[in-house]
Amino acid sequence: MRAETLDQVTRSAATAINDVDTTALPGFMRQLDHAALLAMARTLGRNGLFRPGVSHRWDQIADRLRVAPRHRWILRRWLTALNDEGLLQRDETTRFVHDLRAVGRSEAADAAAFVDEAARGLGYPAEMARFFLTAIEQLPRLLRDEVAVQALLFPDGDLTTAEGAYKDNVINRYLNAAAVDLLRGECRRAGGTLRVLELGAGIGGTTAAVVPALADEAVDYLFTDVSEFFLDAGRQRFGDRLRYGILDINSDEPVQSGSADVVLAANVLHNSVHIGQVLARLRDLLAPGGLLVVIESCREHYQAMTSMQFLMSPREGEPQPGATDVRAGTDRIFLTRDEWLAELTAAGFAPQLDLPDPTHPLAALGQHVFAARNDELEQP
Repeated sequence: MRAETLDQVTRSAATAINDVDTTALPGFMRQLDHAALLAMARTLGRNGLFRPGVSHRWDQIADRLRVAPRHRWILRRWLTALNDEGLLQRDETTRFVHDLRAVGRSEAADAAAFVDEAARGLGYPAEMARFFLTAIEQLPRLLRDEVAVQALLFPDGDLTTAEGAYKDNVINRYLNAAAVDLLRGECRRAGGTLRVLELGAGIGGTTAAVVPALADEAVDYLFTDVSEFFLDAGRQRFGDRLRYGILDINSDEPVQSGSADVVLAANVLHNSVHIGQVLARLRDLLAPGGLLVVIESCREHYQAMTSMQFLMSPREGEPQPGATDVRAGTDRIFLTRDEWLAELTAAGFAPQLDLPDPTHPLAALGQHVFAARNDELEQP
């Protein structure tokens, strides 16, 4: 990818948020995470489990709280986070945990009171703040699988709240602007119809930014997801400008080699059971010199651990994301920035772009856009 193209993408992303004081963003993110962390501690402390001098294995805690089997990985992540933040003690030899710091109702409420302000500061609409707060209130029931987080994120099938998570906020304005310019560049490079495959398109948060920007270009755009719910929503929103299809990134079905010039994957590849195998299939699917554009969270925020990560629990009998790759044994869903760059390279991609820069205030929000070619020699 030419240097001038990379510079243009970087400028476009920055311009998309030039009305934002980015230096304030890390503080807003910390406010959300602080409220979530205290909510975790309060949820665990409600059942009298952590009396002075008493230790527990994580599975004993899960049994006592009646955590659903498919959500137990989330509990383990909570225990790690609370230990890392000094709110819980864990014996690294026995793996027993003890001495959870008591979090009172008023302390948790004081932290939650800043959620609206923090959400606004990050560009989230009011619906997302309500979602965060409702998820915190419902944590015991979410853990027990008595309420599904989908019911909170898509109330009565409405997509407004979810759009706040994937489109209407500062970081996604930035990332989507970068994705738009990357695809515009590929249109200029193609010299004909550009074949775009979007994976896990979901509510179309990235699609809604890309498709209008390419309206005057020759593009064959395939919108895919694992759910007919999202395909139907896509048809209603984008009509016959796009093609639609079911596609599961973890499927072992053979791919049609060279069938796409660009693969766009926004907030979906973390669902890979083995990221290396999925990337290898995507490399085969792309035409020579084709471009993979990935938008991903590279940092695990506590706010997500009390809300969005409930979406990532596998159904009964299905493997957990990351079960057999670099994340195995950690219960982590998200790869780090360095892990993404390493996995892309190992799968035969040549990374071309990585935004934001790790030193930029936006990096505190933890989301990145990566662009990589499926061979090292870029076509002229």
